[in-house]
Amino acid sequence: MASEEEPPKGGGPADDKPEPETQSDADQSGDAEAESSPAGSIEFQDAATTKPRPPTPAELRARDKYAKKQQELEEARLEAEAKQRRQRRVLMGAAATVGVVGVVAGLGYWALSTPNVTAQCVQDDQNGQPVIVPDSYCTGHSEGVNGFFFFGGHQYRYYYGSSGSVGSRPSGGTTVAPKGANVTTKSGTSISRGGLGGSSSGKSSGS
Repeated sequence: MASEEEPPKGGGPADDKPEPETQSDADQSGDAEAESSPAGSIEFQDAATTKPRPPTPAELRARDKYAKKQQELEEARLEAEAKQRRQRRVLMGAAATVGVVGVVAGLGYWALSTPNVTAQCVQDDQNGQPVIVPDSYCTGHSEGVNGFFFFGGHQYRYYYGSSGSVGSRPSGGTTVAPKGANVTTKSGTSISRGGLGGSSSGKSSGS
């Protein structure tokens, strides 16, 4: 009697076992998942189309405060410069005023303190007494020893502070030239100047 063959252990037939997935199928499924869910993506902003964020109220207040402070500093700088210019003008004006006052005062003092003395040309007569002669006998000639002028073989000299007319004896005066005085002849010729920048061309002479 023929024996029946036993089916293989383990369940159903071998043809019913699932086939293992190939490598290509796994790779394709992984790529699909990566494309569908991107992780760690970075977004870039376009400067031409992106609008800047409007400033906050605090930022606006800070900007206004800074602009106001800068304006105050500029106004203070301009005011300081204007004050310096005014001070320089005042100082220059004061210096000019003091200079003018000093010059005027000096000239006034010189005019008031410097005496004016008239000199007359005289010639001694036979008795040795002075007689007034024209100023031209003394003026324009070189002064010699003891204040005498020699002209035409005669000697002449000045009398200072005297009065009188030609041909008469001088009244008052002295033969000694006064120092620090403006000395002129009756004809207006200046002999010496006193005071500021004064010079003297006359010399003291004995009587």
